[in-house]
Amino acid sequence: MSGLRKNSTAIFVMLLAQYGVGMGVNPYARVPAADHGAEVATALGRALTSQPAVLAVHAALGLLMLVAGISVLTHAILARHRRAIAASAAGLAAIVAAAVSGATFVSNQQAGAFMAMAVLTGVALLCYLASLLVAGPPAAIIAGGPGE
Repeated sequence: MSGLRKNSTAIFVMLLAQYGVGMGVNPYARVPAADHGAEVATALGRALTSQPAVLAVHAALGLLMLVAGISVLTHAILARHRRAIAASAAGLAAIVAAAVSGATFVSNQQAGAFMAMAVLTGVALLCYLASLLVAGPPAAIIAGGPGE
């Protein structure tokens, strides 16, 4: 369970950072005109390799969160913790959907895609918070802590 808690905490912090960076991308960063109308994979590739740098950071952090989401789900499965599996699977699905919405936003600049990305990031935050809560407190807290 320790690995599940650590991974859930890490992805929760990553999601908070992504939320902050994402809020800076929309009003302050201009997506290059070459990215408008591009397919999802093309838009993601261009976001990672071109200006503005904040968009590249946002896209890279999003990809790292996909890997982290898979890691959390794997830990939940290995722990055979059904509620953590459900929360982690829902969190990963929200991250994947947010990534698709983000690539769609880069491609067509529609406010709906940006809103979907923001809402789905919030859903993922709630899912990983739930994963932390259902995993229970660390063993040191249950046993009375290190001073026992």
